[in-house]
Amino acid sequence: MTDVHPAQRVGVLADAQNLYHSAHSFYSRNVDYAALLESAVGDRSLVRAIAYVIRADSPDEESFFEALQDIGFETKIKPIKTFADGSKKADWDVGMSLDAVTLANHLDTVVLCTGDVARLCSHLRHEGVRVEAMAFERAASEELIDAVDEFVDLSEREDHYLL
Repeated sequence: MTDVHPAQRVGVLADAQNLYHSAHSFYSRNVDYAALLESAVGDRSLVRAIAYVIRADSPDEESFFEALQDIGFETKIKPIKTFADGSKKADWDVGMSLDAVTLANHLDTVVLCTGDVARLCSHLRHEGVRVEAMAFERAASEELIDAVDEFVDLSEREDHYLL
């Protein structure tokens, strides 16, 4: 297993929808994405940071997407899907997983900012990639926590990770 060192090439993949809902339901606050990215990378070399977002036609979303880009995230945007029965669905699990697998050959460490992609973590570790996760522990599955090399519980430093 790879230890953390300055020469490591890091990719940060953040499920903004998951983080947003967790931060709002637990704290009624927003995530500080600059602090998240800074902590995820540390003194290592950032190769790519991607934030996965949902377009829900809310008034502030464009400024949020721009803020993510200013911080250093590439944004991947998909529209929320509304079904005939009125139910809505929006998730990036498959897209994030495909990007992680595609990027794995170019990274030493993948930092996943989401609550449940345990199978992906197992696959990446099998491929020799160090996998770290950052999430609110109450919103993270036990399988995810067990599947990563390191888990950072954002709620342990809420004043650092929340605005």
